[in-house]
Amino acid sequence: MDILAEQLDTKLRHWQPETAQQVRQCIAEIIDLADQDTLDVLQSRGVEQEALDMLDEPAIR
Repeated sequence: MDILAEQLDTKLRHWQPETAQQVRQCIAEIIDLADQDTLDVLQSRGVEQEALDMLDEPAIR
């Protein structure tokens, strides 16, 4: 088994159930994007979230 998969398996068993479930959901989304050959969309979402976070920051005066 790939070292990354082994590490993930170990971590999933040790994390809090809520954290493990969130990680599983994120990984499932990444696998779906990879299967569709659309991983570049994930990068766009990250950039979009950064922009939204900047808009939410209080204005510096």
